[in-house]
This record gives sequence, C-alpha cells and structure tokens, in this order.
Amino acid sequence: MPNIKQQKKRVRVAADERMENLRFRSTAKTLAKRLQAAVADGDEEKIAEAHRRLVSWLDRAAARRAIHRNTAARRKAQADRLVSSSALVSSAAS
Repeated sequence: MPNIKQQKKRVRVAADERMENLRFRSTAKTLAKRLQAAVADGDEEKIAEAHRRLVSWLDRAAARRAIHRNTAARRKAQADRLVSSSALVSSAAS
C-alpha cells in the first residue's frame, strides 16, 4: 500500500480506469453475442441495428484505448463477415 499521497491517487485512478476498460470490453462482447443471435434469427433489421451498435462501440472503445485498435479492427471484420454471410444465406434461401 502506498504511503505517498500521489501514489494513493494513482492507485485510485488506475482502479477507476480498469473498471471503465472492463465495461467497454464486456459491453463489446455482449453486443457481439446480440449480433450473432440476430444473425441466427435472420431478421435483417435486427442484424443491421446490432451491427451498427457493435461497430460504433468498438470504435469508441479503441478511441479511448480500452481495447487495442487492431483488436477493434479484427472484431469489426469478424462482424462484417458474419453479416455478409447471413446476407448470402438469406438471398440464397429466397
């Protein structure tokens, strides 16, 4: 445990930042699961909305450095592939 006032503050601030980063990572995972569920249901409106929210959240998390920018790019690419594969499946079924 730190004795110096500034170090006590750094411990406090680091804990707050850790919780904020956890919130960004956790929400990104939740939004990805919602996108997968929407793709499984096949509802085009839900897919578009879930994809838009996920991409926006990943961009925001990368801008705040809660996740690395390459991680955000990789997850957005995975989401794009998921959405485009669902579009191919739905067009083939029609």
